[in-house]
Amino acid sequence: MRIRWSDNDRYFGPFTYARAERGYRPLAIVLGSGDDDDYPGCRLRVSGFGHTLILALPAIIKPWRRKVYAQTWDAATIERLGRDWYWDSHERQYGVSVSDGFLQVFLGAQTHDSTTTQSWSCFLPWTQWRHARSSFYGLEGEHFWTEPPRRGNLLGAGGWWAARHAAEEACPSRTFAFTDFDGEALTARTRIEEREWHFGTGWFKWLSLFRRPKIRRSLDIRFSGETGQRKGSWKGGTIGHSIDMLPGELHEAAFRRYCTENNMSFGGAL
Repeated sequence: MRIRWSDNDRYFGPFTYARAERGYRPLAIVLGSGDDDDYPGCRLRVSGFGHTLILALPAIIKPWRRKVYAQTWDAATIERLGRDWYWDSHERQYGVSVSDGFLQVFLGAQTHDSTTTQSWSCFLPWTQWRHARSSFYGLEGEHFWTEPPRRGNLLGAGGWWAARHAAEEACPSRTFAFTDFDGEALTARTRIEEREWHFGTGWFKWLSLFRRPKIRRSLDIRFSGETGQRKGSWKGGTIGHSIDMLPGELHEAAFRRYCTENNMSFGGAL
């Protein structure tokens, strides 16, 4: 039996081998039962250092399942099947996995239901970044506003969000005309925001003494209508998002680059 793991699988008898994709580099050893459906059969997965090896095994452990009585089946369906119930089946897993600082311990049934699943997980505090600051900047990149600390903030949660929203609306912005890929004329309003993170959380905040802060300056873009290849479909187009800004860029340079990268024609400032 071949067990699929990625788009780069190679098969050697009962073994499946794959290299990591897109920076996904977990450390794991997990024994799974399969779920009697999409993932049949037992397997042992070992992952580390960008490689994954999976061994197909006999049915050492059985999937978790429970009988569910159908509440919505009609009489014809019940007569055709000869029953008014079905098996709700899920995989059992036993082992440990760590990926991007997220630890998972598998202790049995993995039902994707918090009331029945048997697992425990947490983020490892010595691998995480904590948010330290959000700031808005003006038309020439000058500082405009920095959010007040949430801890001990006399404004309270509602007041904090109200203050941020007011600052966001008051922050100087630029508006540009552009033509979407399909020829539709639209406008975009842009605003510069910068976020900063420090390394380590909880008892491990002191680790930030040994690592530089992580700072991301972005251009927040709000469109006057849907844009992109999915506009008009059931998925819908994009009406707003943020892009990373390059060093030295301001509103126009960043938005011109965005238009070039997304098959749009820049129309100038308004």
